Amino acid sequence: MDCHRRAGRPGHRRTNPDNWEEDKMCEFCVKHGEGGKWYLQAKNYSEDLLSDIRRTRFIERFRFKNSKSEFAKMSKGLARLDRLPWLLRSLYSRMITRKQKKVHFGQVVPIEDIERIFEFTSSIVRFACICRKSLVGLEKRYCYGISLGLNGGRLLNLFTALAQKYADGVDDNRFEMLTRAEALDSFRAYEHEGLCHTVWTLYTPFIGSICNCDRVDCLAMRSTVTHAVPVMFRGEYVASIDAGLCSGCRQCMRLCQFGALTYSASSERAFVDQNWCYGCGICRSACKTGAIRLYDRASSPIVANLW
Repeated sequence: MDCHRRAGRPGHRRTNPDNWEEDKMCEFCVKHGEGGKWYLQAKNYSEDLLSDIRRTRFIERFRFKNSKSEFAKMSKGLARLDRLPWLLRSLYSRMITRKQKKVHFGQVVPIEDIERIFEFTSSIVRFACICRKSLVGLEKRYCYGISLGLNGGRLLNLFTALAQKYADGVDDNRFEMLTRAEALDSFRAYEHEGLCHTVWTLYTPFIGSICNCDRVDCLAMRSTVTHAVPVMFRGEYVASIDAGLCSGCRQCMRLCQFGALTYSASSERAFVDQNWCYGCGICRSACKTGAIRLYDRASSPIVANLW
């Protein structure tokens, strides 16, 4: 069942009396999460999944071989897609989303769940974000490889071999091994910059990386939010603001990548439009009064089925 094929359209509700539970949760949580959050399942980070030749070839092509030209091509394709009639644009969008779910798809994850991922993974490796490097030519190390293996495991070995192959064998210390504490400190700093945490598959269901995204430089977020071509799910949560605690400073609005925060001039308080909220929780880092909380998406009748 493709319960996310129209993700990104506020108000969409799909109901299926025969599969009620399946309707109430993320598609990947059903297929790859045993009814729980799929990205908290250790099996989806398994070293054994890297023995799949399709996966290693995809990683080589995506991260190293012709990556810059491919990203430029995808960016131009999204711009052309916007100019198509609505019906054609909708059909192409669904086709792209369906294909991406099989190879490289993501989901927004708040810092609390990032901490839980770090608890059961053994290695954390920081490396350059391919989006920023390919699209704007900047070496920004916003991406983190996650592994169940020691010292980076098979994933780091593969990345290192491919990097040397496509960089004439020069080792420029492009991969940094971090402790859990160091990685979490970086993630908390990213939140103050407005960067949204996301987990990504490298040939689904293998989760190989956690990225920190924004709408300007991240092609995946730009595709999902700006061009309405979903390549990532919304988070398992939605934000809510306690009006009694909100000071009306509007600092939270400065960080939201999704346009989910609004301001009432009459009440002088900020509000969350949950139809647009992706549940990243980044807005909390700017709130000095602690007025913003995350709640399970399933607990909100408005957006329980909106992914």
